[in-house]
Amino acid sequence: MKFPQANNDQNGATAENYLVVALMPYTPRLRALAIGVVVVIVLLSAIVAPFAGMQIGRIDSFLPVVQTVLSAADLFTATLLFVQFSVYPHRALLAVASGYVLSGSFAFLQTLSFPGSYAPDGLFGDVYNTPAWLAVLWFGTFPLSVLAYVLLKDRGKLSRGSTTASIGITLTCAVGIIATFSWFVTNKSDLLPNFFLASIAQPTSVGYHANAALALLTSFVLLVLYLRRRTILDLWLMVTLLAWIPGFLSVFLAGGRFTLGWYSTRGFALIASCLLLSVLLTEMILLYSRLASALTMQRRERSNRLVSIDAATAAIAHEIRSPLASITLNSRVAREQVLERPPNLLDMDVILKDIEDASLRAEAVIASVRGMFKDAADQSTTINVEDVAKRVLRLVQHELRTNEISVVTEFRDDKSAVHADLAQLQQVMLNLVMNAIEATKDTPPDRRRLNIGTRLEGSSSVVLFVQDTGAGVRPEDQERIFEAFFTTKRSGMGLGLAICRTIVERHHGKLVLASSSAQGSAFEVTLPLVSLAKAR
Repeated sequence: MKFPQANNDQNGATAENYLVVALMPYTPRLRALAIGVVVVIVLLSAIVAPFAGMQIGRIDSFLPVVQTVLSAADLFTATLLFVQFSVYPHRALLAVASGYVLSGSFAFLQTLSFPGSYAPDGLFGDVYNTPAWLAVLWFGTFPLSVLAYVLLKDRGKLSRGSTTASIGITLTCAVGIIATFSWFVTNKSDLLPNFFLASIAQPTSVGYHANAALALLTSFVLLVLYLRRRTILDLWLMVTLLAWIPGFLSVFLAGGRFTLGWYSTRGFALIASCLLLSVLLTEMILLYSRLASALTMQRRERSNRLVSIDAATAAIAHEIRSPLASITLNSRVAREQVLERPPNLLDMDVILKDIEDASLRAEAVIASVRGMFKDAADQSTTINVEDVAKRVLRLVQHELRTNEISVVTEFRDDKSAVHADLAQLQQVMLNLVMNAIEATKDTPPDRRRLNIGTRLEGSSSVVLFVQDTGAGVRPEDQERIFEAFFTTKRSGMGLGLAICRTIVERHHGKLVLASSSAQGSAFEVTLPLVSLAKAR
């Protein structure tokens, strides 16, 4: 299944982005929280640094516990990122998710091979170098994956195939990398430089060089990410990378394994692994809460409108039954009078006058009931047309994904204010978008596109346009599509566009079919602008 593709608007945000926690812009609250976490990490580093070389002794249970939890956190974070990818299939998300898969897997394999963790000499590999090289892979693959994410995230590259297949291919590649490098450092470690020779506690100079290289790589990726930061994911990946750097520095101060500095390195790594996971879980819970509240309000609003429609229908049926009965009876009598020879023209005149009066009475009933519900429903206020359009796109996101329709937004972000009823204007836009979705069902999936945006018409009006790539409206039907009870759909009452035009005209605007051809149709809603001074 393909998911909707959206071009960035001027601020780089799209309707889909606001449902993907990882791609949401970070808020001042999150930035302040991130700064607070960084301050805590720096303070902990400053406290540990003077005692980094102090020998603690070998604690065999420490590594299995800490690094197993760390690996589980990384893999859980990767799972959440894959879920985010299924909502908004940006390839950059695959890159960072694969980084967490590689990091968590190499960390766990390093635990299995480390002497004393699960076996006196480790479960596999040589005692001296296999664990060290797995640690290098652990701390090296993650920043490289983050670097790939940074290079991909601003290019707007979305996966065009099935998201399930994309995730499967990514996991297959990750497992292949893990298996290949793990086999090599396990079975061919004699071809690699030695980290340890006579003792597992005292490293050679190779270990210090490798550690310096990892520190430089992590710092470089951190700098590149800092220069391109924008989203929640950017912010907390920076904090994660920063949390790793004290661990690298501790190695130089520690002088070997089983010192306070060596143990603190694993502690900082655990903190780094849990950071993004905690933020993603928290923000997803908050987002779910907001979406649940919005859905509840939407259902309540829809229920209230259905009640109003039922009430209006019942009122019309009750009030109009009498004039209709009079028209029916008078018509029957008039037919009998026509058959008389000679016809009684005076009686015919009276009968026709009664029919006319009954018709006018029925029209008055409809007008009065309509006016009653119109007055009750209208709650006009100053609103932003683009905000309403973005809200509609969020409401129909599931339908867009299900029908494999890509979305292109062309919003101006200039706060185009109009005076309108929010619920009614949203209903108009929702109807136009749903019609566009319906129109593209017979279009090949790779050509299904919805273009929605705004433009100014002079200095007094704003135009909202909704354009699809469906089959278009037949020329003979284009003049009738706004008529009540006329429809080109296989099912439907033909009231949607008629009601939409009535709502727009009630707001002193106009709704037109701007163009229609075999390549698609474009509908335009024109509404008068409200001056900024008046809006305030």
